[in-house]
Amino acid sequence: MLTHGVLAAAVALTLSPGAAAAAPSADGVWRTDGYETVIAVDHGHLRSYETTAISCLPGFTADRTGEDGTYVTDDGDTVTVQPGRMSFAGSPGVRLLRRIPALPAACGRAPAKDPLTAFDVFWQTFAENYPFFAAKGVDWQQVRHRYRPLVTPATTTSRLAEIFNEMIAPLNDAHTWVSSGGPPVPHLRPGTVLPSPDYDQRVKTYVERRDLHGALTEYAQGRVGYADLPGDLGYLRISGFGGYTEANDYASNTAELTRALDAVFTPRRVGTLRGLVIDVRVNGGGSDSLGLQVASRLTGRPYLAYAKRARNDPRDPARFTAPQPIEVRPHADPYLGPVAILTGGSDFSAGETFIQALMDRTPAPVRIGENTQGVFSDVMERSLPDGLVFGLPNEEFRTRTGRTFDGAGIPPDVRVPVLTDEEFAHDRDSAFDRAIEFLRR
Repeated sequence: MLTHGVLAAAVALTLSPGAAAAAPSADGVWRTDGYETVIAVDHGHLRSYETTAISCLPGFTADRTGEDGTYVTDDGDTVTVQPGRMSFAGSPGVRLLRRIPALPAACGRAPAKDPLTAFDVFWQTFAENYPFFAAKGVDWQQVRHRYRPLVTPATTTSRLAEIFNEMIAPLNDAHTWVSSGGPPVPHLRPGTVLPSPDYDQRVKTYVERRDLHGALTEYAQGRVGYADLPGDLGYLRISGFGGYTEANDYASNTAELTRALDAVFTPRRVGTLRGLVIDVRVNGGGSDSLGLQVASRLTGRPYLAYAKRARNDPRDPARFTAPQPIEVRPHADPYLGPVAILTGGSDFSAGETFIQALMDRTPAPVRIGENTQGVFSDVMERSLPDGLVFGLPNEEFRTRTGRTFDGAGIPPDVRVPVLTDEEFAHDRDSAFDRAIEFLRR
């Protein structure tokens, strides 16, 4: 598991009296504030470039689909570009753009494909964008000194991928990964379990048998499930904030989530529900905006979910973009009663920003279980000329008081074992049981 604040208003073109104002053109070359990206827009076609101090490599391309500045990328993602700002569907906030005269000179040269150049670009990308070296106790310059001598002109792509993975493994950051064509393997926080489909199914089956004594009513291709519990309590399980439809684009996922939430939070249920358990112990992340949509069903007032900021000075890891406040905005007919959230180390990314978005809810939810995984940022995905692809985070998500939870994860209010081998072996679910005790008080 892509910011906010006061933005400069776009300058409207003055037309003849009675005519509608045309949208200002975004044609030209722009550099993002943070994210180390340059975009070139020309008559409905957009091309991006991934830059560092030593490189400029081609990124995604997109074509305009509407006069409002909406573009669709090669991968089917929706990006909106207007003069001075760019946003991605599913990622709250915007990226500010600064117009520049032309593409950097390096963007016009064919990139070298040798292993030493690939190493240098990989290392430089982390050096300029990764915010957490100090917090993780990793000297990135020393990492370069140790590993660059291992790379020669004859180093294979697969061996280079192994070297890169060795370099980033000590970060224990699930938003860092390297892929040479297969599925990337994230570097988890020690002692945690990847929220794989098999693990998710195992936990769901266990909860249905042990806690619910029956099957969940499922929505969104099984990623969302609900069950009524005795005593006018409810149980809502969310195993991801994406993958709700075959298309798996933001528009169709939003529509499917809306359908699911309308079916769960009916006026009758909202009126009688005395407490709600929300289970995100196994949640693979996805779209932060979808998490905000769920949070909107649980409040009657707007409040700050979190503030996003991105590292934006290649030389200074303490420099960031201006924080952009992201709000939870209430739905028309929300549930306002007590909430218990089940948390654990297999809750990743958007699953964690969802918990963060509920922390200032009234009444405040109680978090029961163990620390979440500890990765919040959108992932910057970068490609190298030799075919390797890698990802890294470059953002912080801060609470109203300025706190971040990267690395350690969001801690519970009530700490109990979560889905351990011992819990399974002794037919226990301590987190669920404590949640029911809390809601029945």
